[in-house]
Amino acid sequence: MMQPSTFEEYRLKMQAEIDGKKTSAEKNVMGQFATPTALAHDIIAVAESLLPRCAKVSFLDPAFGTGSFYSALLDIFSKSRVEKAEGFEIDPRYGEPARSFWKSQGIGIQIADFTKTFPPKNEEGKFNLVICNPPYVRHHHIKEKEKVRLQKRIAERFGIRLSGLAGLYCYFLMLSVDWMSRDGIAGWLIPSEFMDVNYGRQLKKFLLEKVTLLHIHRFDPIKVQFGDALVSSAVVWFRNTSPPIKYSVEFSFDGSLTTPCLMKSIPKETLEKESKWTRFPASKARENIHSAVLADFFKIKRGLATGDNGFFILSMEQIAKRNLPMECFKPILPSPRFLMVDEIPHREDGVPEISNKLFLLDCQLSEKEIRELYPSLWEYLLEGKKKKVTEAYLCQNRKPWYLQEERPPSPFICTYIGRSDNGNRRPFRFILNHSKATVTNSYLVMYPKPTVDQAIMDNPRLVHEIWEALKTIPTATMLEEGRVYGGGLHKIEPRELGNVPAESLSRIMSKMVHNTKMSPLQLTVAF
Repeated sequence: MMQPSTFEEYRLKMQAEIDGKKTSAEKNVMGQFATPTALAHDIIAVAESLLPRCAKVSFLDPAFGTGSFYSALLDIFSKSRVEKAEGFEIDPRYGEPARSFWKSQGIGIQIADFTKTFPPKNEEGKFNLVICNPPYVRHHHIKEKEKVRLQKRIAERFGIRLSGLAGLYCYFLMLSVDWMSRDGIAGWLIPSEFMDVNYGRQLKKFLLEKVTLLHIHRFDPIKVQFGDALVSSAVVWFRNTSPPIKYSVEFSFDGSLTTPCLMKSIPKETLEKESKWTRFPASKARENIHSAVLADFFKIKRGLATGDNGFFILSMEQIAKRNLPMECFKPILPSPRFLMVDEIPHREDGVPEISNKLFLLDCQLSEKEIRELYPSLWEYLLEGKKKKVTEAYLCQNRKPWYLQEERPPSPFICTYIGRSDNGNRRPFRFILNHSKATVTNSYLVMYPKPTVDQAIMDNPRLVHEIWEALKTIPTATMLEEGRVYGGGLHKIEPRELGNVPAESLSRIMSKMVHNTKMSPLQLTVAF
């Protein structure tokens, strides 16, 4: 008989053989990213410590794959302790070989969609240990009919309506509870993004109100756990029992689950108020909710989405070569990686004085008017139709299809995505734009609120002071408000940028009312 370690050797060969027959695109659509052996072993080791000593184990894996967790289970638990085991696998290309491989090891594997199955009615048929790495299927890969079905099941069972942006893993985790025995333990290896994003609110509500959340370990985003998926991962542990009114949840970061680099207990009431759980355990919860933030001074919007940058954004040379009418274009900044400066000078006509000048096609004339007035532009639009630019989602929903969103230029722009390292590189850049150029959705546009705008008109030098204040915002402060993905890729959305503390900016703006009795806080309220 094979020993547990031998099982793992053969399982890895089986995994590699099956993976080799699937394309990366196929695995991406189905969210199939296998759990590494060491990580599976670490997760099962923690599970063993959470279960009562010597208790019999009834094990369930709702997304079995080839059985990395079951292999680790056999390695850590004695065979006599495993009372029963069951797994579900939707893809027969993994499920059939796995079922054949494990058939002599006391586990039943069903080739089925776990979300379409129904749990045992009796307590005896349920499981006291659920361990799972669910399919990482993003919302746009879930068919609308399926999404409605899943949302309905969750709403009927828990009174929670999951956002349409929720990934499949959210449904897996919540539906699994009905398969768990009372006081059963669950460990879920899932993307850590739920801790920060809006759609994660309902999942966090579930974890705080429907079960007893025990521990969340978040891996360092730079050290990705899956070689074939750039996703920041976390392991969420909970017990299937109603939560106490007051208790604390363990949060840990980096290292392994058993020996993390950081660990801290966070009270439940703190988690209920905090929207960004990734600030734990390294940072404290935000205490002064009345301090000034960027949203007090700016209305922040994402830059415009053209629908097809390659078609709608042209260089001066391309426009001249095609003899296109310059009056149908407006200046636009290049993407951040091609913008080498943080302060944009301008020519007399408002065009940015930079090496790579670009222009956005944005015309309000009808096709008939363009055909009559600008034959060269009409020919260019016909080329776009032949290339099926008109079939892009944004173009289909615009009338006319080449009309762009309204995004006036602003002096203040912030990049919204980037990487950080241990050097001086900052993931987000504040840019001072003196030109009349608009920007694409690679940037966030910061429009000064009326009071700030008036102050700038009264004192144009204030623009530089505001810009300098923005640049003094610590990188760590920006990162706390944003979100992070595998490989250390950081992103910040408009609302998140608006939540960034801005005390230095508040002090600058308070000079405007130096001769009044208004405090900086009262000033921000005025905005």
